[in-house]
Order: sequence, then structure tokens, then C-alpha cells
Amino acid sequence: MNLDLTEEQKLIQDTAREFATAELEPAAAELDKGGDDQIFYDNLKKLAELGFMGLNIQDEYGGSEAGVVAFSVAMTEIARACASTAVTVSVNNMVCEVIQALGNEEQKKKYIEKICTGQYPAGAFALTEPGAGSDPAGMTTTAVKDGDEWVLNGSKIFITSGSCAGVFVVWAVTDSSAPKGKGISLFLVEAGTEGLVVGKKEDKMGQHASATNELLFQDCRIPAGAVMGKLNDGFRVAVMELAGGRIGIGSLALGVGLAAMDAATKYSLERSQFGKKISEFQAIQWKIADMYTALEGGRLLLMNAAFKKEQGRSFSKEASMAKVFTTEAANKACYEAMQIFGGYGYTSDFPIERYTRDVRITTIYEGTSEVQRLIISREILRQFA
Repeated sequence: MNLDLTEEQKLIQDTAREFATAELEPAAAELDKGGDDQIFYDNLKKLAELGFMGLNIQDEYGGSEAGVVAFSVAMTEIARACASTAVTVSVNNMVCEVIQALGNEEQKKKYIEKICTGQYPAGAFALTEPGAGSDPAGMTTTAVKDGDEWVLNGSKIFITSGSCAGVFVVWAVTDSSAPKGKGISLFLVEAGTEGLVVGKKEDKMGQHASATNELLFQDCRIPAGAVMGKLNDGFRVAVMELAGGRIGIGSLALGVGLAAMDAATKYSLERSQFGKKISEFQAIQWKIADMYTALEGGRLLLMNAAFKKEQGRSFSKEASMAKVFTTEAANKACYEAMQIFGGYGYTSDFPIERYTRDVRITTIYEGTSEVQRLIISREILRQFA
């Protein structure tokens, strides 16, 4: 089995690493503290110009056609420098993928290229609701047909890029009489549509530069042609897209975990206590060994899931395995990295405290660790049954 990256994948990885080091890393700390948002948007535009907003998208729609493995390694390199940028890039890619997979030709040409080229800073998924998080089938936002239009009413929360997205992929109930999860449809709603209200930006623990907003739909009228895919088939699509998004978030977590351990390892070679470098103490050596081993395991799980998706094979279980393992390993890596830094790691003079805040959400969004374990166990039990 050949686990080496292709020349194209290596080039994408190197390009992402170089850009992250030169452009993202110098701005990350200030953006985390509420610095100039324009720097954040400028970097998104540059990443779009480099082809990172449509890595698994066909060339005819403005994509790079680089594949899922390339997407995963790029996400890791970007996240090493700035998790806020990485999550925006991840969501943009997934929005483009769902439009490419389900949209008609007019929808593809109208929206995908705008995200891939940076004309839209971002695209957004509007799935989660106040009462429907881990259970998206329990959503209550409705879409009612009225002549040649659909009328949306309801609310969504925790929407990444809500305040800067040019288009939203929105899930809503279109058949309230159908069994739970069976009467949900998918819509494309443009920013600025009357009745679409973008609410406050959430005050979060980490990933501060990435806006997370509430959305309100108040008699929001959209054309009949805004439906994407088959009517009442939206829940299946949600499950499918969340599986792909888990590869992105797992890759993001891997990048943050590696950044934390790289910083801690370098610090251990500089910091002296009891008359010698702390890297000479077995307690520190074992932390380094354990965390790099766990992160490498996460990388291999991610590559397996990405490869299977790229080949058009079933990958849901593998994506959940990769996400739960890698995000939890990255959280532990940030914890151990802070332990190596000691008191300095708890201060904002070093990036460890930012990494620790940024990585925490990765075990929650795109499906919690608990949900991943349910998916994994369900698939395994199904095989035995």
C-alpha cells in the first residue's frame, strides 16, 4: 500500500504551508484578539485565487479538481497557522461540493464559481437550530409553497460565516406530515434576500476571527427555482455532507494539534530546569512521543477516509472514526503542550493558549464525539447483524 502523496498533492500541501507561514501565522494572534477583519477577508481572497476554495470541484465551475486527499492535507497546513481561516475554507469547500453534487446546471454556474474565485468571501450551511443540533431531523424551520415562491420561517444557530456568506444552503421542512426526517428539503438562499436576518456574532471561546451567527427567516420569499435536489430528500443530503465535513474538521484539528506540539517540543529544547534541558526528562519525552504518535494515527485515519471518499466508496464510518480520534487527540496534544510550557503556556505571550481554545470546538461541531461513536457502533453492529 502506497501512502505517499502524489506530486500534485505535495505541491498543494507545500503551497498551503508556505502561504500559512507567510500570510496567516503573522496575523493569527491579532485576529484572535479582535484585529482588523479585512486582513482575514483578504487572506480568504488570496486562498481563493490559489485554488483552495474548490479543491474537489470540477474545473468548469472554477475548481481545482485536486481531490479529497489534497483537501485534507491543505486543511491541516492552513490550520497549523489559523484555525479560523481553516474552518472557513473547510465550509466553503463543502458548500461547493453539495451544490456540485445536487444543484442543477444554472445553480452550479451561478454560485460555485463565486465561492471558488472569492467573489463571495464564503458560503454557509444553515442546518443547526436551537432545538435541533445533534438531531437535525428535529428541525422546525419551514418552507411553504406560495405560487412561484417558497416562504421560509424559522431560525438557525451557530452558522459559520453567517455574516459574510454570499449564499446559504438552507434546510427546511416542506412536508410536516411526513415521518421525522423525511419531509425536509434543501434550498439556496442569497445573502440580502428580504426576510433573511443575520443575527449577532457569537462571543466564542476560540476561533474568534471566524464569524458564527444566528439566522432568522421571517416570511423570507425565495423563487421556486431555489430548491436544490429532490424535494423532501434534504435530510439524506445533510447526513452525506456532514460525513464529508468531518474529514475537513478532523484535518483542521490535526493541524492545530501539530502546531501545539511543534511549539512545545521546540520549547523543551530551550527551557532548563534542575540544571538541564527539560527535553532530557523522561516525563517530557513521553508526552512528546505519545502525542506525536496519536496525531500520526489521526493523520492515517484521515487519509483512509479521504481516499475512500475520493474513490467514490462508502466512507461514513471511516470519516467518523477519523474525526473522533483526531479531534480528541488534538485536544489532548494542546493540553500536554501547555503542560510542557508550564505557566508560560497559560499566557497569551505564547500561542498555546490560543491553540487550546481553538481546538476545543472540534469535538463538537460537524457532529459531536458522542454522535461519532453512535455512527461507528451502528455501522459495526450492522455488519455483525
